[in-house]
Amino acid sequence: MSVGPGDVKICASCGRAMAWRKAWAKNWDDVRYCSNACRSRKLKAVDHDLEAAILRLLSQRSGGATICPNEAAKVVEPDDWRALMEPARSAARRLVASGDVVITQQGAIVDPSFAKGPIRVRRA
Repeated sequence: MSVGPGDVKICASCGRAMAWRKAWAKNWDDVRYCSNACRSRKLKAVDHDLEAAILRLLSQRSGGATICPNEAAKVVEPDDWRALMEPARSAARRLVASGDVVITQQGAIVDPSFAKGPIRVRRA
């Protein structure tokens, strides 16, 4: 298998796509994080709780229904949910990478790595 420009992986922390870089040529198979910030943050228990909350909320809704990531944040931390907004978006991006959900904006499926502004999450 040849590795080179055009190859893409998903960051294990933030869920964004990361493209092959020449600096990673020797260890591309071992690359898991897109940046030093993601490498230092890693996944914590709250990140797994957010993923589980997203899947649980979606399982309680009808087939095409969507949720906002803040709903999962409110389930995990009802009193301080605003601090979990970006981690909830990251959890949704990781679930997209695993094929469990899709992210939409204005009803259209979007690439989670480049989505800016309000997003909705629904089952794949």
